Amino acid sequence: MFRKISKMKSRHQIIFAILIAFAIISFWRGVWGLMDEYLFPGNYELSLWASVIIGIVILAATHQAAKLM
Repeated sequence: MFRKISKMKSRHQIIFAILIAFAIISFWRGVWGLMDEYLFPGNYELSLWASVIIGIVILAATHQAAKLM
């Protein structure tokens, strides 16, 4: 896939990069919006702290899994 992208014209590479960036940003905007709605919706501060803790646990677990490979 990277070979195909590198063979594209510069203008097409820029357009492709912008589309990918837009897709990534839209995905995370949706995830954050859903977390705001469903993860402790009545308590914003608790929702933020829970998100931080969940993120740290996932990062630690994936780091540990990568070390085992």
